[in-house]
Amino acid sequence: MSKAPILGLMTALLMSTSALAEIKIAHIYGKTGPFEAYAKQSHVGLEMGIEYATGGTWEINGEKIVIVEKDTQLKPDIGKALLEEAYGDDEVDLAIGPVSSGVALAMLPVAEEYEKILIVEPAVADSITGSDWNRYIFRTGRNSSQDAIANAIALGGDNVHIATLAQDYAFGRDGITAFREALDSKGFSIAHEEYAPTDTTDFTASAERIFNAMKDLEGDKKLFIIWAGGGNPMSKINAMDPSRFGIEIATGGNILAALKAYKEFPGMEGATYYYYELPDNPVNDWLVKEHFARYDSPPDFFTAGGMAAGIAAVEAIKKAGSTDTEALIAAMEGMSWETPKGTMTFRPEDHQALQSMYHFKTVVKDDVDYGIPSLVRELTIEELPIPIRNQ
Repeated sequence: MSKAPILGLMTALLMSTSALAEIKIAHIYGKTGPFEAYAKQSHVGLEMGIEYATGGTWEINGEKIVIVEKDTQLKPDIGKALLEEAYGDDEVDLAIGPVSSGVALAMLPVAEEYEKILIVEPAVADSITGSDWNRYIFRTGRNSSQDAIANAIALGGDNVHIATLAQDYAFGRDGITAFREALDSKGFSIAHEEYAPTDTTDFTASAERIFNAMKDLEGDKKLFIIWAGGGNPMSKINAMDPSRFGIEIATGGNILAALKAYKEFPGMEGATYYYYELPDNPVNDWLVKEHFARYDSPPDFFTAGGMAAGIAAVEAIKKAGSTDTEALIAAMEGMSWETPKGTMTFRPEDHQALQSMYHFKTVVKDDVDYGIPSLVRELTIEELPIPIRNQ
C-alpha cells in the first residue's frame, strides 16, 4: 500500500476522533407544567452562560459542548429516571437542574450512585444542600436560607409582627423554617404560620386564621407570603382588605409576570434574588444587552440563574482540565466565578453558592405593567450568615 492512502486513512481517523470529542451536559428540568416559565428562562440562561464563558465558541480545549435536554414534567419519579438515563445511557459528563425542589430531592441519590456532578439550578429547598446533600451536589441557585435571611433583614424590626403563608411542600416549609430561624437570630418571632396546598384557589380560611391571629397585636403587622408558580394568593388576600386590621402584605422577588400583582402594592418591601436593573457588573451588562437584542425583553429571574450555572460548568471544566468527577469536585470546592449577580463562591462544606441578595421597595409607574423592585441596598455575602445544614 502506498503512503498516500495510509496518510489519508490516518487523517480521516483523526478527523473522526476529533468530531466525536464532546462535552455532554444534561439539562433536566420541568419544561411542561406549572413552572414552565421558570424552566424556559433557566434554559435560555444556561445557553447564554455557556456562550458567554466560551467566548461564543461552545468549546473547551477543542471539545464541543452539547446540551441534552430532558423534561421532568415536575414529577419526582420521572426526574429520577431521566437523570439515571442521562448518566447511564447518554453518558453525560454532568447534569444541571431541576426546577422543582421535590424533583431535585428525588434526583440527589442518583448523582451519588453514578458518581457524577449534579449542579442544582434553580430548586431552592434547604435540604438539597442540607440533610439530603451528597458530595456530588453543587448548587448555583440560592437556597431557602438565603431568601429567608435576606427577607428577615428587609422586613424585621422592633415592634414588627410577622405572619407567614406558604405552600405546603419542601419549598414552602423549608422557606418558613429558615425565615423563622433568621428572625429568631435577631430577637424577633413569627406571630402565625399558615400553609396551603400548592393547588389552592380559595384562601378565605387561611386569611381568616391569619387575621384572627394578628388583629389584636400592637405595632407594625406584615403578612409574608412565599409562593411559587401560578395561583399566587397576594391579590386574593388583598381583596379581603387586610389593611382593616393594619396588616401589610410582603413578599420576596419573583419573575416579571408575577411582578404584575405587585402593582397593587406600592411601597411593599422585601428581598429578591434578581431583577435585571439591580446588579452592576459586566456579566449582567452583557446579559441585559444581549437578551434585549435577541428576545426584545429583559432577562428574568431564572435567566440569571441559568446563566450562572452555565458559566460555573464551563469554568469548572476549564479549571479541572477534564470532566473527571473527582477533578471537577476538587476544582469546584471553593471556586469563585463571575455571574450576572456578581461573584459567586461554592462553599466547600456544602457546595452551596454564596451570593448577594437585594433589598427592594416596590415602585409603581404608569408606563410599566408591573411593580418595579427598586433597590434599597445590596445584601452582600458577608451580611448573609447562611447556616451549614448538611452536618
